[in-house]
Amino acid sequence: MSDRIRLSAQVSPESGGQRLDQVAAQLFPDYSRSRLQGWIKDGSLLVDGERKRTRDILLGGEQLELDAEREVQGEWQAEAIDLDIIYEDDALLVINKPAGLVVHPAAGHQDGTLLNALLHHAPELSKVPRAGIVHRLDKDTTGLMVVAKTIEAQTDLVAQLQARTVSREYECVVVGVMTSGGKVDQPIARHGTQRQKMAVVAGGKTAISHYRVINRFRAHTHVKVKLETGRTHQIRVHMSYIHFPLVGDPVYGGRLRIPPGASPELIKELREFPRQALHARRLELEHPADGRHMSWQVPLPEDMQHLLALLREDGEIGE
Repeated sequence: MSDRIRLSAQVSPESGGQRLDQVAAQLFPDYSRSRLQGWIKDGSLLVDGERKRTRDILLGGEQLELDAEREVQGEWQAEAIDLDIIYEDDALLVINKPAGLVVHPAAGHQDGTLLNALLHHAPELSKVPRAGIVHRLDKDTTGLMVVAKTIEAQTDLVAQLQARTVSREYECVVVGVMTSGGKVDQPIARHGTQRQKMAVVAGGKTAISHYRVINRFRAHTHVKVKLETGRTHQIRVHMSYIHFPLVGDPVYGGRLRIPPGASPELIKELREFPRQALHARRLELEHPADGRHMSWQVPLPEDMQHLLALLREDGEIGE
């Protein structure tokens, strides 16, 4: 990948009367509006060889010249951390994230994160914002994540996520016996008093989850959830809101529910399950470079398979 981006384009007569940043976004769609605005301000994007302001109006017919450096983003360090890579090409990377791996450095987690691992695996990601991370999984949620390897792929994947055309399916084990599937359409925002938590809040961001029953047990349900939006802790908050919190969820979990007469092994497993029982099982999207429809699926991790096996032994409830 070249360390410079060099592009040129002529403004069409139909684009006359629009702001420079609007026209630039139309002519260079591989880059976000905010990135183009930055290049206009620092002189990397010129109009007929001259610097202009983002809000300057174009007449049509001008020549836009972009000559920008791919800048190293952030001060993060590369670290040799094993990654379970499901797919990789020049534009994107799909990984199966294990439990316990934080996605992005933050207070209390400055290193040992997925971002640090990505920089070691693909050093060119230092030139892509957030090392190409376009969506996140909670520290203790397992499963599929897509990472963009170029700025162009990142812009495209973010647009797909915003358009809700990326399909993300999860599996989870919840406390309680669901009678049927359904949809939760409830806005989510930061909790009013407990700032580490999210909650269903009037006026929050739109959040929509579709769920259906896979298997019912005596006091639990194995559920598939498909996200229409991707808010922080969305599945955990929505399942708790409808009174079916995830097994093992330390933040949104309800009271422990042990089926009467359960085996000592199942009782121990339910008491000690170390994380929220949530796994991102399937991912579908359009390839950012050529538009191919792509999908990946990974099996449940061993801890959830073991939990489900014990619940099955304890007794399934038929349809």
